[in-house]
Amino acid sequence: MPRLIFPVLLPLHDSRLRVQLRTGAVLATALVSLLIGSVAAVAADDVVWPKVRAKGLLLVELGRQEVLLEANAGKRLAPASLTKVMTALIAIDEGDPDAAVTVSRHAARATGHRLRLRAGQQFRLGDLVDAMLVTSANDACRAVAEAIGGSETAFVARMNAYVAALHLPDTHFANACGFDAPGHYSTAQDLARLAAAALDRPAFAETVKLRNGVLRTLDGRRAYRFRTTNRLMMSNFDGAVGVKTGFTRGAGRCLIARVVREQGDLLLVMLNAPRRWWDAATLLSRAFDTLADRTPPETAPAWIPVEPPADVTGSESAPSAGPIPL
Repeated sequence: MPRLIFPVLLPLHDSRLRVQLRTGAVLATALVSLLIGSVAAVAADDVVWPKVRAKGLLLVELGRQEVLLEANAGKRLAPASLTKVMTALIAIDEGDPDAAVTVSRHAARATGHRLRLRAGQQFRLGDLVDAMLVTSANDACRAVAEAIGGSETAFVARMNAYVAALHLPDTHFANACGFDAPGHYSTAQDLARLAAAALDRPAFAETVKLRNGVLRTLDGRRAYRFRTTNRLMMSNFDGAVGVKTGFTRGAGRCLIARVVREQGDLLLVMLNAPRRWWDAATLLSRAFDTLADRTPPETAPAWIPVEPPADVTGSESAPSAGPIPL
């Protein structure tokens, strides 16, 4: 995994937050300086970018640690099902993929994009995570959150503990799956950091590459087939390897896309982008055209890992159901 402009993420040997991060003040200063320098460099190179429609956007080349393009990257917006990146990251860090998970009534009643799982059915935790990431199943997402946290409310508190540990200053979650709700927001910049953290976990990186899958009950009586919601991958866009789609009425159409080619490793975050597939393909193609002639930065920020914060106790208010996330 190439060095990132985001926090260094390393596994720990306990069940707490498996992250080692730089202190918030130093990290914020370094990242802001990097963003300003990168955007100025793009302007100096006279790169002509296609016009796109998005309320928040960030395009990053991970290997060179460059921000290639940004627009309102720090604006707080509803993230829809991009929220599930955090839910999956926690499940991978803290859960046993082979653990048996029983679907609750609350999970089975999830609305929006779902597999129509039934209360009482049992599945492998790892398989539920796959369904949550690949096809954005809300019932699988709730089942995962309850399995890890004991309740969705407790799990949301865990999510916001990770928010603090990953130094995502403009992110706060109110539910595990991305329903629009007061106090549920993020930014393109924070979501890029979060995606980089998740992609550092091999289990996450491999899952988001999947184009389809099958979720089977432990007793073998029922199987749910699903496919990716990522049209870049379904259309065989060269190098597309994830990451997550999202949609609600409040959030609009959202996307985190990763595309890896010989020229570079691109991560694109788009929030409230009405033409996300067309605009994403256009932006990514233009970026790869420019990378061959771009000189990598001479120096990269040195991230200083520190001990993670203590485990979080207590809980937040119960998650509220809003417009349906996809």
